[in-house]
Formats: sequence, C-alpha cells, structure tokens
Amino acid sequence: QVHVVESGGGLVQAGDSLRLSCAASGRTLGSYGMGWFRQAPGKEREFVAAISRSGRSTDYADSVKGRFAISRDNVKNTVYLQMNSLKPEDTAVYYCAANRDFAADWVEVRRSEYDYWGQGTQVTVSS
Repeated sequence: QVHVVESGGGLVQAGDSLRLSCAASGRTLGSYGMGWFRQAPGKEREFVAAISRSGRSTDYADSVKGRFAISRDNVKNTVYLQMNSLKPEDTAVYYCAANRDFAADWVEVRRSEYDYWGQGTQVTVSS
C-alpha cells in the first residue's frame, strides 16, 4: 500500500504560478498511475490531470489545458502539478491519488478508479 502526501498549496493572486508536490511512501511510486483532483466548496471532486505509470502519457481537464502540467520523478518518488496563469476559479483543495492496477501507459480520469488518496492541499487564488 502506498501513502501519498500533498504539499505546495497556498494563497496567490490571479496570474501567479504554484507547483504542487505529491510525495509517496511505502511503495515505489513508479508502480502507480497518478492523478490530481480538486474540490471547491459545495462542489464535487473533479479531475484535473493524470499521468501514466510510465510517464509517457498524460491527460488534462479542459479547464486547465495549456496552463497546468503534470510530471513525475520516480527516483524522488514524487509527482508534481505545475500550475500557471492561475484563476480564481482554480481555488479548491487539491488531492493526489494513486492506483497500482493501471497498465503502463494508461491514463485514468475517473475518480472512482483510484485507490489511494492524500489529505489534500488548499489552493486559493485571489482576483
């Protein structure tokens, strides 16, 4: 079983950048497909970005395409979410998730398919 912990959230202004990190322990992160999700107050948790076990495939929600980038460093056992040109509507708690059963190049966007979740990190973007 893998344990994941998010960090890097904070309060920023519109147009700023942030980089979130998701550090894994307990298992080698390279065995897991990884995803980032977010949940704003009063809304359901939604898909943001995902990366395959191999790192060769990625996918993004339409709302963040061109602004966010997901990457992984399996040596450091960490997944990153680089967020640029932040908007007030990006305000949410951001969660990292992992699943070991995905194929090497599979990218999963469905929240229900992830088994392991972090506690979340708050991102607040002021206008």
